[in-house]
Amino acid sequence: MVFWEGYVSDEAMGTFAPIVVYWLYAGFYQLLPPLDKFRLHTRKEEEEKNSVPLSSVIKGVLLQQLVQATVAQLLFLLTSKFDASATPIQPSIPMQIVQIIVAMFTMDTWQYFVHRYMHQNKFLYRHVHSQHHRLVVPYAIGALYNHPLEGLLLDTFGGAISFLVSGMTARTAVIFFCFAVTKTVDDHCGLWLPGNIFHIFFQNNTAYHDIHHQLQGTKYNYSQPFFSIWDRLLGTYMPYTLVKRAEGGFEARLKKD
Repeated sequence: MVFWEGYVSDEAMGTFAPIVVYWLYAGFYQLLPPLDKFRLHTRKEEEEKNSVPLSSVIKGVLLQQLVQATVAQLLFLLTSKFDASATPIQPSIPMQIVQIIVAMFTMDTWQYFVHRYMHQNKFLYRHVHSQHHRLVVPYAIGALYNHPLEGLLLDTFGGAISFLVSGMTARTAVIFFCFAVTKTVDDHCGLWLPGNIFHIFFQNNTAYHDIHHQLQGTKYNYSQPFFSIWDRLLGTYMPYTLVKRAEGGFEARLKKD
């Protein structure tokens, strides 16, 4: 039993809940006061280095979410299973946990190799992936600001493959995709807040991904959104150190040998 049962189908929740969570969580960060003593970049850096206005970022994110919602509906339509009473068949809780873990590793694997290739292929980087890197100083609302082709290949296909490989149901997908989108937003929030649970449990976090957005770090830290395993295995891992700035806040600096 889940709180939406009897009101909204699992398929509808799996499609639209991640979108709602994205805007609620990103909106929360957007509405926070400046919090200069926790920023990884100054507000001046954000204004000078980012080459795309917020309005364009919002339009780009909404377009990607429209595509994701369409693909999600098709997936759920093709994969939903029901018993004789037309009740969705749900696996046990332990099995759902295993499915979520499998989906996490599957998504990480897909996104690492597609993301890395978009950096290595000059045509794809120039014409597709560079759109995301116009936000040199990341912020929460821009987490899914991508070229439409990248949004389809990296995020939408990555989510679909994770869903299919794990064998999860639409109900389990609600949990997984809401968690994944929350993590992705947090990785782009640009703030190093004390007690942030994602910073405690994941080394692949806000500062880790900030390194990748820096000019000298674009060939490192491709892993997203959960773990840093592929970076470590394939030589693209770049550790960092957090240094307090005199004017307040922190700076994530590459820790080269």
